[in-house]
This record gives sequence, structure tokens and C-alpha cells, in this order.
Amino acid sequence: MQCFGKSRILIIGCGDIGLRVARQLSKNYRVFALTSQQSRFAALRESGATPILGNLDQPDTLWRLHGLAQTVIHLAPPQTVGTCDLRTRHLLRILSQGPHRVRRLIYVSTTGVYGDHQGAKVSEATPVNPQSDRAKRRVAAEQSLRYWALTQGVTLTILRVPGIYALDRLPVERLQSKTPALLPAEDAYSNHIQSDDLARLVCAAVYHGKPQRVINACDGGETKMGDYFDQVADAFGIERAPRMPAAQLQKIVSPMLWSFMRESRRVTNDRLKELKTPLRYPSVAEFLKTISKNP
Repeated sequence: MQCFGKSRILIIGCGDIGLRVARQLSKNYRVFALTSQQSRFAALRESGATPILGNLDQPDTLWRLHGLAQTVIHLAPPQTVGTCDLRTRHLLRILSQGPHRVRRLIYVSTTGVYGDHQGAKVSEATPVNPQSDRAKRRVAAEQSLRYWALTQGVTLTILRVPGIYALDRLPVERLQSKTPALLPAEDAYSNHIQSDDLARLVCAAVYHGKPQRVINACDGGETKMGDYFDQVADAFGIERAPRMPAAQLQKIVSPMLWSFMRESRRVTNDRLKELKTPLRYPSVAEFLKTISKNP
């Protein structure tokens, strides 16, 4: 893809990561961003994007999207109920209309599609095994996108993303509230990616994404969740979280939090090299070094 000022990119779901992506791509592209909230217009314009008002839950509001851009970056999560991603279906229906079709689409999915592997390593070749409705919706979105991309001749890159962190997305409040973590012997592996690194990988996929390719967009670290909490606590000078057996902890945390705490897998990232964008933060520990002097 050539990088000229008149080339257009459409971002669907322009939250924190979308804004970071827009700031980078608006230097060379004309960027449009779909939002369902007019109150977001100022922030989008500040990032260099042209806001478009529309709602993925209301297909009639999406008519301005068809033929708008040859590259689409799909960051919007599915709706919160069911096992299908209706929002992605609505989007694809619009993008399929008219003579000016999308040529490249980048979709940000989740490593949750792999399900629980009891601490074993998983790669992009590992079959999906979603164990929550949330993960099932993501698998449904991936399947819809793959079929659509093949039939429409679209280059599709799926980035499977684990827990995203940044300075304002660390479990500081959780630690301050003394929410327990699991005992080390029962703890699950967690996987991470720093926000700026993720935004850079999304942008890299615009240039280097291979057709119909899945890439685990994670740092490849092998840290258990409780150890991650301990690292953050030490960096901020906060008391470490107490540890608790699984049977006891399950009774005091929300079902959603419990699902995160019980699914254990070590996600590999060997395919990241295809995007030709080295991570600035290859581990949470490396990032915490940058803030520990000024907590």
C-alpha cells in the first residue's frame, strides 16, 4: 500500500488504542473514525481523525462508511450478550456495498479465543477453544471476517491481543483495595502488551500484514498473574496483594474476573517479526522500570 496524504483509512471503535493509532497514521493518511458519541468529536479531531457519527448496533446509521476507505482498522468489541458478533456483521454488510471496496482490514481480536490451556504454550496454529460467551463472540467475529475477506478479495490481518496495559491501565486500584490474588501453586499465567506497542503493531499491519494471517500481538512474557500484581505493587510502593486458594477466591470476585484468573496459557509471539516492528516494552518489568523513579 502506498502512503500518500490522500489515501484513506477508517478506524472502527476509536477508544484509547484507536486514538493512538490515529495519531500515528494521520501523519501520512486521511483518517476517519466512527464513533457513536458526538462528545468524542473533539478528541478525535485532536488525534488527526475526521469523526463520523454512527452506531454499529444501528445499521441504518452506517451508510456513510461504504466506499469511504480502502483500509479499515476494526477495533470495536462485540455487543455484550450472545455468542455472535452482530456489530461485525453490520459493518461487513455496509463495507460490501458499492463499487469501491475495502482492500485491507485489520481486526483486533483477543487471545481469549484460545481458552484455558492449563499453563501450556499456545501459538497461532493452536485451535480456538473459547470458554466464555465473550470469547465465543470474538471467534464468531473472526470467522465472519475470514469468510468475507476470502470472498471479497480483502487482505485480512487478525491481531489476537492479551491484557493491555499502560500507565493509567495498571491494577493500582485493585492493589489499593487489597483484592486477593491466587496462591502461586494455583495461579494462572497472564499475557500482556503495552498500549503504545499495540498501536504501533496495528499501524505496522497496515504496511506489512500478510493476507489472511493471524498474529499474536503480545510481548511473549511468561508471568503468572499474581507475580504481575507484585511487580506493579513494588513499582508503586504499594503493599502486595494477599494470596488466597482458588476455592475461596472464586466466592468473592465477579464471574468475569474469575474467568480471567482461571484461564492459564503462555501465548507465543513468533509471528510478530512479520510486522517488522520491535517492541519498545518486551515485558511489563521493562515498562515498570520507566515509571518506578516517579511513581
